[in-house]
Amino acid sequence: MTNPNQIIFILTDTQGANVIGCYGRSEMRTPNLDCLAAEGIRFDKAYTCQPVCGPARSAIFTGLYPHSNGVLGNDMSPVLDAKTIGQRLATNGVRTGYIGKWHLDGTDYFGNGLCPEGWDPEYWFDGRCYLDSLADDNERGLSREVLKSEDMEKHGLDENFTMAHRIVDRAIDFIKRYREEDFFLVVSIDEPHHPFICPKGFHAAFEGFDFQLGPNASDPLENKPQSQRDWSRHTGLFDSPETVHRNEPYFACNSYCDYEIGRVLQTIEDEIPDALTIYTSDHGDMLGAHRLKGKGPVMYDEIANIPFIVRWKGVAPEATVFKNPISHIDLVPTFLEFYGLECPEILQGDSLLPLFRDPGGYSRDAAFIEFNRFELDHDGFGAFSPIRCIVTERFKLALNLLDIDELYDLEADRGEMVNQIENPEYREIRDTLHDSIIVWQDRTRDPMRGPHWKNRSWRNQGSLSWGGPTRPRPFDGYNPHTLLYDTAEKIDKLVYDKH
Repeated sequence: MTNPNQIIFILTDTQGANVIGCYGRSEMRTPNLDCLAAEGIRFDKAYTCQPVCGPARSAIFTGLYPHSNGVLGNDMSPVLDAKTIGQRLATNGVRTGYIGKWHLDGTDYFGNGLCPEGWDPEYWFDGRCYLDSLADDNERGLSREVLKSEDMEKHGLDENFTMAHRIVDRAIDFIKRYREEDFFLVVSIDEPHHPFICPKGFHAAFEGFDFQLGPNASDPLENKPQSQRDWSRHTGLFDSPETVHRNEPYFACNSYCDYEIGRVLQTIEDEIPDALTIYTSDHGDMLGAHRLKGKGPVMYDEIANIPFIVRWKGVAPEATVFKNPISHIDLVPTFLEFYGLECPEILQGDSLLPLFRDPGGYSRDAAFIEFNRFELDHDGFGAFSPIRCIVTERFKLALNLLDIDELYDLEADRGEMVNQIENPEYREIRDTLHDSIIVWQDRTRDPMRGPHWKNRSWRNQGSLSWGGPTRPRPFDGYNPHTLLYDTAEKIDKLVYDKH
C-alpha cells in the first residue's frame, strides 16, 4: 500500500523572515520553526507577491499575481475566473481543508463566515467564525484589544481564547481524521497580526524586550519616493527614528505562533510523518526600519522577504539553505505537481517540487513583487501607489510609477540605504533588470502595462501608447480555450503580432 499524498501548508500573518530564530534572530524564541528548518530546507530569499494581506494571499491561492487576479488591495476578492488551489484540487478528488484567516471574500478583515467553493465546509473557520465562536459580547470586545499579561489573567483568558489555538485544534482533528487519505490542508494562523493576543507566559518572556534595529533605522529617505517620507511622518519616526523597536505584545505573539505551529508539527510527526510540510507568512512588518512601521508601498526586505521552510522526510535534504530567489507565485504549480495534476498555462509561477528534491541542482534568477494600493475600504494607509519590482540574488529594482525609482545593490548595501538608480556604474544591470520587469508585465498580461513603465527619467525608450501585439488569455483548465477575435478560431499561441 502506497502512502497517501498529503500537504500541510502553514501560513501566518505579518511575520517577516527577520523575526524567526533560524533566520539569524535567536532571541525571537521560535524553537519549533528552528527545528523545522534543521529538518528540511530554509529559503533565505523567498518573497511575497505584494506585501499586504489580501493581495499576498490572492497570489498564494490562485497562482496569479494580484494584477492578474483582481485583488489590488485588501477587502477585494479574486475575479470569477481566477480559480483557487482548493477548487483545482477538489475537482480532482483531493480532500481540501482550509482553517483560519482567508481575507479573499471581498467583505472585510474578518470575512463573511461562508465557506467558498473548493474547501470542506465542516472545517471552515475564518475570522467571522472565530468571532461567532466567542462566548459573549464581552469576549468579542476583548478579542479586539491589545491584552497584556495582567489583562489575560484578570479576565481568566488562556490559549483557548485565541484564534490561533482554535484553528490548530481543528487542524489536528482534520489530520487525525483523514490521516489515511490524500489531502491538502491549509492552517492559516491570524497571529501575530494585531491585536497580538497570546497567553500571559509569552508576554513575560518578552517583558522589556528591545528589538535591535540596524543602521537603516536612521535612513534619511533622501533620493527615495515622497510616499516613504509621508509614511514616516505619519508614524512619527521621520524626526525621531528608533534604534530599537519596542512592541512587547507583537514579539510575544510571534513566539506564541511558534508554539501553536509546534502543536501542528507534533501531530504531523505522530500521525503522518511523511507528509510535505510548508511554512511561510504573507508578509512582514517594517518594525522601525527606514523610519517606517507596518506595511505599505515599499519593496524593502523587512516586509517583502518572508520566511519559507519545507520539510519532506526522505525527499528534501535536511539542514539545507537555498539562497536564490523564490516567490509565493510558485506555490500553486508546486501543489498541482505534487498531486500529479497538470499545470495549466494561465498560472504564472513554476513548480518548486524539483527544487525540494534537489536544491543543489536547481537555480532561480529572480522574483517579482508589486504594489497597487493598501486597501479598498480605508484611505488612511496611503494612496494608489503602483510599483513593479524585480529582486535577484544581488540586486533589487523597484519602479515607482508615480515617483522616484529605486535600485539597490543588496551585496554592498544590505540595508537598502543607497539608491543607485542614477549611478552610471550600475547602468547596465539597471537596464537589464528594467527589461526583465517589462517582459514579466507582458507575460502576465499586467493590465497596467504600457509605455509609462518603459519610459523613465533615467531611460526613455521612446515607447508609444498605441501599437503592439495581441496577448490572448491563457487556458486555465476550466473555461474554453480563448478564440482569436479576427478569426473566431482557437488560439495556438499567447502572443500575436497586431498590425
